[in-house]
Amino acid sequence: MIRDGTGRAVPDLSHERRLYRQGLRVIAGVDEAGRGPLAGPVVAAAVALPSGLTGEEAWLKKLDDSKRLSARQREAAFVLIQENALAVAVVEESPEEIDRIGIGRAVIRAMLGAVEGLAVVPQHLLLDYVPIRECPYPYETLVKGDARSYSIAAASIVAKVTRDRAMERADTLYPGYGFARNKGYGTALHREQLASLGPCPLHRRSFAPLRQAMMAMGGD
Repeated sequence: MIRDGTGRAVPDLSHERRLYRQGLRVIAGVDEAGRGPLAGPVVAAAVALPSGLTGEEAWLKKLDDSKRLSARQREAAFVLIQENALAVAVVEESPEEIDRIGIGRAVIRAMLGAVEGLAVVPQHLLLDYVPIRECPYPYETLVKGDARSYSIAAASIVAKVTRDRAMERADTLYPGYGFARNKGYGTALHREQLASLGPCPLHRRSFAPLRQAMMAMGGD
């Protein structure tokens, strides 16, 4: 694991290179965004990087765990990934599906759907840690994988930017909840507005704060 001057782990290609030494060439990193919000979809992305990378490419060094990057840095990295990756795919699971099958299953389904949507067939997956039990591809899960693997970091950025853009669009459709700012997360203002306005079609009604809000408003 590589660390920066502050001792913080930073992404590299060590996991990908280990698999390349085994003769594999198409490795896909997979991650999701939006597991915890009260509203909006959960989004998963799969990214396969070219196998010939050295790790010293300037564009690659712009990638990191999406949570460590500013919105502007994520947007710039998103463009670089689209321009340089071997393949990129994204899948969203709607709030209705999250309510129907549960957030855990929705996350896994989105992640596997993103893999299946790639323009190349991956030989191995690197997943940011998720309790997955069945997968049609060889895979491994890495704890804090988006801070350790460039492939997973790229997927985390694509998923995060895609979801943030969706929530910014949602803000114009359902004003009053602050979706452009809170991205559907349960901030104090969002909860206040939810108590005042009630849920909109993007809210995850199976989540406890939504059930409480609906009960307070006399809903079922």
